[in-house]
Amino acid sequence: MSYPLLTITIFLPLAGALLLQFIPRSQANVIRTIALLIALADLALGIPILTNYHLGQAGMQLVEKVSWIPSLGISYFVGLDGLSLPLYEMTLLLMVVSVLASWSIKDRVREHYSMLLLLAVGMLGTFAALDFILFYIFWELVLIPMYFIIGIWGGENRTYAAVKFFLYTLAGSVLMLVGILALYFTSGLNTFDMVKLMEAGYHHYLATFIFITFFFGFAIKVPMWPFHTWLPDAHVQAPTAGSVLLAGVLLKMGTYAFVRIIVQILPGEFTKFAPYIALLAIISIVYGAYTALAQKDLKKMVAYSSVSHMGYVMLGIAALTPVALNGAILQMINHGLITGMLFLLVGYIYERTHTRDISKLGGISVKIPVLGGMFVFAALASLGLPGLSGFVGELLILLGSYTAYQIYTILAVFTLALTAFYLIRANQNAIFGIPKMAMDGFKDANAREFFSMIPLVIFIVLIGIYPKPFLNYIDPAVNTVLQIIRGS
Repeated sequence: MSYPLLTITIFLPLAGALLLQFIPRSQANVIRTIALLIALADLALGIPILTNYHLGQAGMQLVEKVSWIPSLGISYFVGLDGLSLPLYEMTLLLMVVSVLASWSIKDRVREHYSMLLLLAVGMLGTFAALDFILFYIFWELVLIPMYFIIGIWGGENRTYAAVKFFLYTLAGSVLMLVGILALYFTSGLNTFDMVKLMEAGYHHYLATFIFITFFFGFAIKVPMWPFHTWLPDAHVQAPTAGSVLLAGVLLKMGTYAFVRIIVQILPGEFTKFAPYIALLAIISIVYGAYTALAQKDLKKMVAYSSVSHMGYVMLGIAALTPVALNGAILQMINHGLITGMLFLLVGYIYERTHTRDISKLGGISVKIPVLGGMFVFAALASLGLPGLSGFVGELLILLGSYTAYQIYTILAVFTLALTAFYLIRANQNAIFGIPKMAMDGFKDANAREFFSMIPLVIFIVLIGIYPKPFLNYIDPAVNTVLQIIRGS
């Protein structure tokens, strides 16, 4: 291509955030419209990214590389492969959804949309970056706007949740930086180029130390048990758009980094520690499901279900089989779409009822049937109903993981029944139960809310019925990862 398509899509939201600073605060609708147009334009640019990507071809594509600090081996280096392309495209979609979900924000509208657009820069850059310093800059950039989104527009305990989120993720980032610098000084390549480091491999005696620094940095972001405690607080206190992006994108940064960095640069260390990672994954699966079962707050239930579902992704990664890895990457997308939709609906329901207490809800399917029906749909997708995307990803993970971890896989299968139980019970009590409050003045989903949900519904059904086109992008990259593992 003759134009830097990735750079444009990464930094267009930054240009939009700067543009918003010239719009008077009083012009809230203009600010919202501009933010939406920027997000839609970025999503539209995702189409030529797909059309210019050569399906079935392994390795990085759409590469843009410019020497940045040559004396230190630092470059502006971005590109996509089958691991990052689906996550990149999903981020573009969820940004549009999040902008639409933020329409009800009334306080400091300009600042809110500026933070959302700045967050998009960090998220997109993280999935595209192929230089460690560039990767770290984008990874850290995500921390700042999300901190303010939770801390300013969040719930009653927003300050506590924002500080906890900041401290946990900052601690992980510092450890990751230590690992990056150790890798640079001991690899002998004098470069931060991820691709060169993947091709060369790393065999220094500090490999275990570097693995540990990366592991803690990424495990906090996933988050895996026992590093998960920041997540429920952040989800419950975050505004709707913050929860959607937190569940849909930020958690995937951790699982993506495991596959992109640890598995491919430290394959020997990952293979050695994979059984322990699988153990933490199954603990996350079971613990997250049981804790979700005990929740009375609808949003906190969905938050703990994320801990459980991300455990399945980590189990698939730890299994290191073609089927399990394909399933893990696909499930990253599925979780982003499904859980993002669940948080979106919880937010819309809360705007009407002003409560998330399951025992105080009820009769939603009668008074606001579109939102109630959509919540049932998303819950069925989350519990793995055949024909919807959640089933496909979990099935591949379980099939691929059985040969590596039979007992863990059997436990994961039984936990699926528990997942179905707490989601069905929540629907029975909150959506179909006896009304606990007067709902005469409640209005069902408006056009904006409806159209924010429709793309998610389409992809959840499409992946559930016919996942092959999505796996065609993922599989060549998975084969590359497994070749690196075998070579180690």
